[in-house]
Amino acid sequence: MIDFSGKTAIVTGAGRGIGGAIAVALADLGAAVALVDLDDEAAENTANNIRAASDSAQAYAGNILDETFFADVVSDTIHRWGAVDVLVNNAGIIRDNLVENISDADWDDVVDTNLKGAFKCTKAVVPHMKERRYGKIVNVVSRAWLGNPGQSNYSASKGGLVSLTRTLVFELVCFDINVNGVAPGLIDTPLTRSLPEKVRERLIRMQPTGKMGGDGDIADAVCFLASDRAQFITGQILHVDGGKSAGLLGL
Repeated sequence: MIDFSGKTAIVTGAGRGIGGAIAVALADLGAAVALVDLDDEAAENTANNIRAASDSAQAYAGNILDETFFADVVSDTIHRWGAVDVLVNNAGIIRDNLVENISDADWDDVVDTNLKGAFKCTKAVVPHMKERRYGKIVNVVSRAWLGNPGQSNYSASKGGLVSLTRTLVFELVCFDINVNGVAPGLIDTPLTRSLPEKVRERLIRMQPTGKMGGDGDIADAVCFLASDRAQFITGQILHVDGGKSAGLLGL
């Protein structure tokens, strides 16, 4: 059984959806969890759900692109629980459109949040992890890193995150820091539920499984890669997409 007792994790974008599910799953397995989100209320609500079972959650509201803010999160987490053992870079946004219709602002917002945000958060925890010679970094990528129409900015940001994941292996493996990624496919979230019914049905038809995954499927994968059960796994991108990355089906 995976056990995070005595371990501490920071999860970005932890207010709801996949990030919230990851935070709750880590806490259920014994971890103390720092939940980071732009939405103060959402982060606090998820933290309160965790606190109902254990007093090992703290919410932080702010922008991960703000280095001072995130440095304070890391510092306070270490002060509160003694260490940062796990970092889950989950925060991300979308601004979908065809390439000729994407504004510079929409390109920059997506790439900055999804890629630069993960870079800044990683940069903030790495010195601490190096000093302790221990750490698990899990980047939530997306199957879209393989390319997706109408998502050139999003796909590029996630492709960059894959490359960052693989590059960090060479820099950090000698410090016993594992870096991996999880690439969700079509997941049942508030975002996918808001899609027009015909669009949603078409996406499901393209799934080899014939159904969407749940945020718990992603949380389970993240927990495994963040655990000591995965100590000899680093530099990998685990696709949790119901087989979608194997190819198209049922257009």
